[in-house]
Amino acid sequence: MRGRTMSMLDDLIGNSRLVSHHGPWPRAVVDSSTWVSAASRLSEGQLTMLGLWGERNAVHLALLDEQAGTTAVLSLEELRSGYPSVARYHPPALRLERTIRDLTGLEPEGLPDNRPWIDHGRWDIRFPLGKRDAPVAELPYAFLPADGENLHQIPVGPVHAGIIEPGHFRFTANGETVVRLEERLGYVHKGIEALMMGADLAHGMRLAGRTSGDSCVAYAYAFSRAAEAALGVEVPPRAIWLRALMAELERLANHLGDIGAICNDAAFALMLAHCGVLREQVLRAADAAFGHRLMRDRIVPGGVAVDLDDNGKTGLRALHAELCRKFPALVDLYDDTASLQDRTVGTGTLGNGLAGQYGAGGYIGRAAGRGFDARHDLAYPPYDELTFDVPLLSDGDVNARIWIRIREVEQSLSLIEQILDRLPGGLILSDVSPVDEFREGMALVEGFRGDVLAWLRLTPAGEIERCHLRDPSWFQWPLLEAVIKDNIVADFPLCNKSFNCSYSGHDL
Repeated sequence: MRGRTMSMLDDLIGNSRLVSHHGPWPRAVVDSSTWVSAASRLSEGQLTMLGLWGERNAVHLALLDEQAGTTAVLSLEELRSGYPSVARYHPPALRLERTIRDLTGLEPEGLPDNRPWIDHGRWDIRFPLGKRDAPVAELPYAFLPADGENLHQIPVGPVHAGIIEPGHFRFTANGETVVRLEERLGYVHKGIEALMMGADLAHGMRLAGRTSGDSCVAYAYAFSRAAEAALGVEVPPRAIWLRALMAELERLANHLGDIGAICNDAAFALMLAHCGVLREQVLRAADAAFGHRLMRDRIVPGGVAVDLDDNGKTGLRALHAELCRKFPALVDLYDDTASLQDRTVGTGTLGNGLAGQYGAGGYIGRAAGRGFDARHDLAYPPYDELTFDVPLLSDGDVNARIWIRIREVEQSLSLIEQILDRLPGGLILSDVSPVDEFREGMALVEGFRGDVLAWLRLTPAGEIERCHLRDPSWFQWPLLEAVIKDNIVADFPLCNKSFNCSYSGHDL
């Protein structure tokens, strides 16, 4: 079985030109027929799309063979104006290809939806990554129609009542029942990929860590591992373990916050209060241990910027004991509250097929039967030496997404204890120096939402020529549209919070 599945990627890149893509994953320049063949395999479920991005005259498609645990990047280069659309065969590529066109001007030929996505017509220039001349104009946006009797529309956002980021949601409803939800995002586009171009690694790391504020560690982790793969840097063992410790603290804080917030959207504020206290304790312990509540700029290419001293270690052990004492009672409170279960069980159900088709990561995929976890399936140090389970359910509803978070909190507590018990001594940072040639690298790191991808190309001077960062929300936002269908409008906040997709990570 393993040999058969490995050949799926081998066949695609076997007769193509391999690029000097450092690290464990190859990149191959392919022809259009191979590109279309890859799109067909995606549509048949033989491969999973990890990412799709472009630059001035090239597009790149990152693929995962889940059964074999292998990945590869396919590229079309020397493009003049367009390339064969992947979304024509594989719908999850649709928004990514609309974004490629907005940023580079390259046209996905056969794209089923020709509307812009990230570009709202308010930038100073068109196609900022493509350097193509085109007039700047406000781009019209037509929402998809819905036909039927007694239908009405409810526009929500982009400015919301709460202190959250902007995004527009267009509901079509029959009474209280949602017939269609259509999202429009891109309001917090920051131009991070353009800002990366020409930056050195230190500045690039700072930009990466600010892509999505609740995932500072995950993005810096992925960016740093991609840079280290490109340059062949060996990270000190202590730094490797400290990175994992930070990643689990970030996962812990976000899951605790989400569990409380989801219950609050079901009018059960007591869980929000208790989970909020625990989340605050995690953030304070992280600040005491690493000098920043969100551990921003603590993971850097070559290792970590700060060490963990005895006081910090003692604080983390005290945190671990406190959470192990208090969290089980909150789990029982959730499980024993019938009115809360009435709101979460059977609400916003994601089917197993859609989860697999979109390669949905994190708690969204694992609640709907897709068990992929980069820490386990593409095991990177130190997770290859740690013992943990990947929780998996198949119900796909709000309740299942809460339970996956609960089980992941328990697993993170176990991982934190293992790391503290086995943390090696030694240096925390290796020298990172440019080499006299172009270098490329890619990494996939498991953040709290799912897998975060980072790919970059470095110049001989050590500057970033191109960097692409892909948030798991790219493959999760479209699924929110699917799960709210046939639910009532009042359950949208509950479904939305159970997904907790990132606006900023998506909009870049």
